[in-house]
Amino acid sequence: MAAEEIRSNRIRTAELTGNRKRSFKIRPGKPGLAALAEELGLQAIKDLTFKGELAPAGREDVSLIAQLEADVVQSCVVTLAPVPAKIKVPVERHYVAGMEYPDAEEAEMPEDDTREPLPDAIDLDAVLIEALALALPDYPRAAGAETVVLQAVPPGAEPIEEEKVKPFAALAALKAKLEK
Repeated sequence: MAAEEIRSNRIRTAELTGNRKRSFKIRPGKPGLAALAEELGLQAIKDLTFKGELAPAGREDVSLIAQLEADVVQSCVVTLAPVPAKIKVPVERHYVAGMEYPDAEEAEMPEDDTREPLPDAIDLDAVLIEALALALPDYPRAAGAETVVLQAVPPGAEPIEEEKVKPFAALAALKAKLEK
């Protein structure tokens, strides 16, 4: 989110020592919601609340446990009509001291995708944006939107039928011919 639209929500991890937990609640105003909607390619964000707690976990690690709730409006992938969506998802991150991202071009994905290296400061705005982007429906469809089938056919040619595209259609035809 642009710095002009909302305040920065960065929490230094050095402040989270001992048993000191840090609660937070982020509710951007209209300019912040508009900027975030534009950044994520949404028609609108009507309401957004990101609240939770940062707490020490072990000697040096930090855990973020939060709830993200949003009312958004996306564009239908077929008609571009507005499609409202309510989002309510838990958000969990575990910041681990000494953890580093692999340097190799190819690396295995860890089983626990909530683990991240411990930064000097946790940017709650970045966590909010990532969580919202991941929670949005991938292909929103308006009620009554029909599936569109597009075909590109050169002049004078017949469109390819679905049966001819299937890899085993020729074998099925051969089998039917042999059974006669």
